[in-house]
Amino acid sequence: MRPASILQPVSAGLVASFVGYASSFAVILKGLTAAGASDAQAASGLLALSIAMGIAGIGLSLWSRMPIACAWSTPGAALLASTGAVTGGFPAAVGAFLIVGALIVAAGMIRPFGRAVAAIPAPLANAMLAGVLFSLCLAPVKAMAEAPRLAAPILLVWLLMARWKRLYATPAAAIVAAILIAATNHGAPIALADFTPQPIFVAPAFSLEALISLALPLFIVTMASQNLPGLAVLSTYGYRPAPGPLIATTGLFTLLAAPFGGHAVNLSAITAALCAAPDADPDPARRWIAAASGGGAYIAFGLLAGAMTSFVAGSPILIEAVAGLALLGAFGSALSQALAKSEEREAALVTFLVAASGVSFFGVGGAFWGLLSGGAVLALTRAGAAKPPPPAPSS
Repeated sequence: MRPASILQPVSAGLVASFVGYASSFAVILKGLTAAGASDAQAASGLLALSIAMGIAGIGLSLWSRMPIACAWSTPGAALLASTGAVTGGFPAAVGAFLIVGALIVAAGMIRPFGRAVAAIPAPLANAMLAGVLFSLCLAPVKAMAEAPRLAAPILLVWLLMARWKRLYATPAAAIVAAILIAATNHGAPIALADFTPQPIFVAPAFSLEALISLALPLFIVTMASQNLPGLAVLSTYGYRPAPGPLIATTGLFTLLAAPFGGHAVNLSAITAALCAAPDADPDPARRWIAAASGGGAYIAFGLLAGAMTSFVAGSPILIEAVAGLALLGAFGSALSQALAKSEEREAALVTFLVAASGVSFFGVGGAFWGLLSGGAVLALTRAGAAKPPPPAPSS
């Protein structure tokens, strides 16, 4: 293959990885720290996820000769941020991450289990996701109230860039936030040691609370909002790989990343579209190069996780604002799909409101109770609709 012919897919993969990383790394850091991770553990989680999804993307693309891009679960990190720390702290969260990996492997390997997961009503899954994202999407508004002079340029750049090229809006906002942090000395000084990868092993702890509050909602969110849409994107561009091995592979890499703080690895949807579209290469048979190149870039970005975490640690309000902007599209899409069917709208609203409320019963977070409450309302709605109409009164 000539160098000129390989340049287009390689550049497409590099752009895809930059967009994916810059658009959501702030969400990952916010989620891990909310789950109880220290700054060093959050950096380790960012490193583990970056390397895991990079290697997974390279391996699957080489194996299938298809543009199989992998990513971290951004909605899953938002779930961590909204749920917060559980009893047992970050070790209990790591235990939940391991359970999520095992469930994803099972979904890929055991067909009836995978079909059962896919059978979860889409309005409820989307409503739960919208509820989880809601509080984070308020972060830009809160930032404007608390630090308007710093937040305003970020929001302005995001709005202007979104009018031109929506895909680059959040990376541009992240760059402006980084400049502001550096200019105002809000970022902590970056030591030379921060540029050396420092994976930190976290011994997992397992608890029923973490299983119900974190593991089950994280698994459902990752499958419903990442893995299944990722397969749909590939199908849109004419690629139809066997889904089982792909999903099981992401579960395996989740298991490998979890002891070092990584919460979930999954198939990508947005970056998969960038790598699978004709812009990546006119020849569909060569677009796998884009996904493989993007995987290599993710590994390179991961090696800078410690420096990035140290840099943003001193200005959480600006990073949360960027994270909220990154999730606005996902929030709008999830809410729209949740409320699309009028006959299921009430159940979806119940799911959304309970999940967004942040309530916790018996140590179990709102995402689980939202899904349970909405499921109960949906079951009652369907039972009522299935009843035969009463007989007409005789004259």
